Amino acid sequence: MTQSPWLGYDSSVCSVARTLEQVGDRWTVLILRDVFRGVRRFEELQQHLGISRDVLTRRLRGLVEAGILQRRGYRDEGTRERFEYAVTKAGAELTTVLLALLDWGDAHLPSPDGPPAVATHVGCGGTVHAELLCSHGHPVGSSREVAVEPGPGARRTA
Repeated sequence: MTQSPWLGYDSSVCSVARTLEQVGDRWTVLILRDVFRGVRRFEELQQHLGISRDVLTRRLRGLVEAGILQRRGYRDEGTRERFEYAVTKAGAELTTVLLALLDWGDAHLPSPDGPPAVATHVGCGGTVHAELLCSHGHPVGSSREVAVEPGPGARRTA
């Protein structure tokens, strides 16, 4: 077996690692899932997820600081100002990641009752799936069709 050429590069500059610093824990991904689906208020998120208030506060703060969610004030009549959360442009670009997780889960960890959620295209009603395409528009069917090479930001280790 040949040794991977990646062993000679610094893994601390990896884009995947930087992304996981922002969204790489279970609660953060579930918060994003719920906000994408319209569960946007703190109390609703806390109740729907069964997450502690402290953990939810920390995860929401991190998502806002990362520019993935934005916090918006609202006030129901007779109550103090509270906040709800909306997806930013950067956050909306995570849709593909969440759909890929949904597709993978449905394919490899299926529910006996069928998929608990189905993503559909608002324009035509077709089912939406995450798909890999190259920059020329060709579908990429498997990891064997992808070569990942060092880019300009890669750093060699000493």
